Amino acid sequence: MTEYLTNYRRYILKCLADDGCDFGQLLEYHTEKLHQFQHERFIHLIVMVLFALCTVITILAIALSEKLMLIPLAALLLVLLVPYIKHYFFLENTVQLLYKDYDAIYKKVHGFSQEDLK
Repeated sequence: MTEYLTNYRRYILKCLADDGCDFGQLLEYHTEKLHQFQHERFIHLIVMVLFALCTVITILAIALSEKLMLIPLAALLLVLLVPYIKHYFFLENTVQLLYKDYDAIYKKVHGFSQEDLK
């Protein structure tokens, strides 16, 4: 997904630089893609929160029950949680950039955007 999002953003920036692009069609396409990316981001948020919750519960179980055999599980969950958080933040930040790209495309189609209101 990281590579796909990066390539998609590169494509959008290339289209924005090309005055011969059909920006109306690009706006429709970008809107559909944005919905898909928002859904992907939401699913990743749910999974990440549940994963973090499992990690916390495991650590609490170790602290309260003093069962040392749960330590490898807690370590594994922590090791897996860190890259998952990193990936979620990549999704979040990239979708935020795609919102700005949406505004730029919208401005090319309709002649104004929220940036003009500042």
